[in-house]
Amino acid sequence: MRHHHLNCGTLCPPGGRLVDGTGGVLAFARNVCHCLLLETDDGLVLVDTGLGLDDVRDPAGLNPAFRRIVRPVLDERETAVRQVARLGHDPRDVRHIVLTHLDLDHAGGLRDFPHARVHVHAAELEAARRPLTSLERSRYRSAHWSHGPDWSPHATAGEDWFGFTAVRDLPGLPPSILLVPLAGHTRGHVGVAVDTGGRWLLHAGDAYFNHAQLEAEPSCPPATRFFQTLMQADRTTRLHNLRRLNELARTGAADIFSAHDGTEFDRARLRSS
Repeated sequence: MRHHHLNCGTLCPPGGRLVDGTGGVLAFARNVCHCLLLETDDGLVLVDTGLGLDDVRDPAGLNPAFRRIVRPVLDERETAVRQVARLGHDPRDVRHIVLTHLDLDHAGGLRDFPHARVHVHAAELEAARRPLTSLERSRYRSAHWSHGPDWSPHATAGEDWFGFTAVRDLPGLPPSILLVPLAGHTRGHVGVAVDTGGRWLLHAGDAYFNHAQLEAEPSCPPATRFFQTLMQADRTTRLHNLRRLNELARTGAADIFSAHDGTEFDRARLRSS
């Protein structure tokens, strides 16, 4: 299966190495919105959407704290719909979107693909529709799905996959694309595993934020560690899933990457080229 790594939103929070582990503390860090575009026999599949056209054209609709803290670049050329077209595809050929979760920097481009079926964990969709906490009320933007997407919510049920439980394939998609429950950052957060034919890829979403968290001796820049804690829905479950990801990384059975680490994005682009 041919796949493309897309950065659908450059983020430039202050703090330098306190955020991404590089540069001075007075510099701006570089984060990305790492998405996948998969070419299947039945059309295109997009894993996460990053920021959408409406977000970059009118950022007033985004969370003010998000704009102030992470400082998105807001470049229309980085939106998924523009990148799909540059790769020579008709955006209408994006038949399916699989979301790790519904945070605004992962689901902002939903409106750019109004005909796509949108796969999401049922608990995540419930959290976005009926938020129970102040954190849930602040993190989701209902305008991103005001067009009435063709939702396909999925429950936690399935098989074992490299030590992860309740992993399942998705109706209408090839069995080489799997939903991997990774709750903790949000109520219904998932990873998306893809068998590329020679090796597994695992898009871990926001289950972690920095590549050093999956190293043999895990570490994390302090500002990023604080942000993870600030945004978590369930600390115990998040840390449990992070440990499982760390164990999987040590086996070398899959190429794992998170949604926002720029170093991982660069490595993935290099490998795929």
